[in-house]
Amino acid sequence: MTGHLTPRGSSSTTIGRLSTLSSSNFSQSNVSAFSISTDDMFPEGRILEVPNLRIFTFAELRSATKSFGRVLGEGGFGRVHKGWVEEKTLNPSRSGIGMVVAVKKLNPDGMQGLEQWQSEVNFLGRLSHPNLVKLLGYCLEDQELLLVYEYMSKGSLENHLFRRGAAFEPLSWSLRLKIAIGAARGLAFLHTSEKQVIYRDFKSSNILLDSNYTAKLSDFGLAKHGPAGEDSHVTTRVMGTFGYAAPEYVATGHLYVKSDVYGFGVLLLEMLSGQRALDMNRPSSQHNLVDYARPLLADRRKLAQLMDPRLDGQYPSKGALQAAQLTLRCLSGDPKSRPSMREVVHKLEQIEALMKGKSKNASEQATTARSPADLFAH
Repeated sequence: MTGHLTPRGSSSTTIGRLSTLSSSNFSQSNVSAFSISTDDMFPEGRILEVPNLRIFTFAELRSATKSFGRVLGEGGFGRVHKGWVEEKTLNPSRSGIGMVVAVKKLNPDGMQGLEQWQSEVNFLGRLSHPNLVKLLGYCLEDQELLLVYEYMSKGSLENHLFRRGAAFEPLSWSLRLKIAIGAARGLAFLHTSEKQVIYRDFKSSNILLDSNYTAKLSDFGLAKHGPAGEDSHVTTRVMGTFGYAAPEYVATGHLYVKSDVYGFGVLLLEMLSGQRALDMNRPSSQHNLVDYARPLLADRRKLAQLMDPRLDGQYPSKGALQAAQLTLRCLSGDPKSRPSMREVVHKLEQIEALMKGKSKNASEQATTARSPADLFAH
C-alpha cells in the first residue's frame, strides 16, 4: 500500500516549510457582500477563474475572535474559533455584532500543514455551491496560517448522529433525507464540474449543517483533481479516514471519481443505522460497519434490525428499503458498478418525494374523512 491511511480524527502529516509560501502565490481580491450571497443567483453552483477571497491580517482575526477565545472545535488542522465581522466589509466587529464566522487556525505541531491549507484555498476559494461551505478569506502572515469560513450553527452531522444529550436531538427520517440529499448534491457538483474534483475525505464530521439543517461539505485539504483525458483514475498516496476509504484506493492507491461514491455509501449506512463506520467498542464481528451490515441491507426482513433505534420506528419501510438498496450499490467493490452521484441525488429525491406524497395523501384523507356533523361536534 502506498502512503498511509489515517484513523478517524487525524490526517497525514504534510512536510513543508511555511516560509516557502507567500500571499503572492494566490490570485485574490477583497471579497464583497455580493460574493457572499451568490447561491441564490447560481443555485447549480459555479467555478470562479481565480479565488475571490478577503486577505485578513493576523491582528484582524485576533480582534474578530477576541484573542482566539471561543473554541468551536478542533481537528487535525488545528482549532476552530468563533468570530464576528462586519457583514459588508468583513472587518472585525464587536462580539455579538455583525456576522458570525468560523476561524480555523493552524497548529504548527498538528497533523495537517501547508499542503492541505493551500488545497483548501485553491478549491474552496474557487468553488461556489449551496452545498459547499463558503470560504470567505485567509491569513498568511509569518508562520501563521488561518482560514475564515461562514459559520454553520448546527455543527457537524457526526455530532447529531452519534452524540447524546439535550443539544443533540435525534434526527428524524425526513431530516436525514434532507441532509443526505444536500451532501449528495455537493458531491455531484464536484464530480460534474468542468475539471472533476475528487473530494477524497467524505465523512460525517466533514458535513456541516446550517440553522435549517442544510448540509454543506467542508475541509477540502485532501481534495484532488480527477483523471484527465482517457485515464480512469489518478494514482496518489493513500490518505483519508479508516472505514470510509474505498477498497480499491486502499489496496492500490488508484483514486477514482467513484471512490467518493463508496464514502457516500458509508455515510448513508451511518445515517440508516445510527452507528459509526468503525467502532472497536462493538463486538468483534461488528467493528467494521460495512462488513457487518452488508447482509442486513440485502434482506428486507432483516433491515429493521439495522435501523437506528433513535428513529423509534418513525420511517417509511419502503423508503428505508430503497435507501438500503442504494447504499448497497454505492458500497459495491467494483467502482464501475457504483452509481454516479447524479444518480444518487435523483434516487434520494425520489425517496423523499414518495415520503412527502404519502404524507400529503394521508393528510388529505384525514380531512375528507370528517363528516359535516364532525365540524359541529365540539
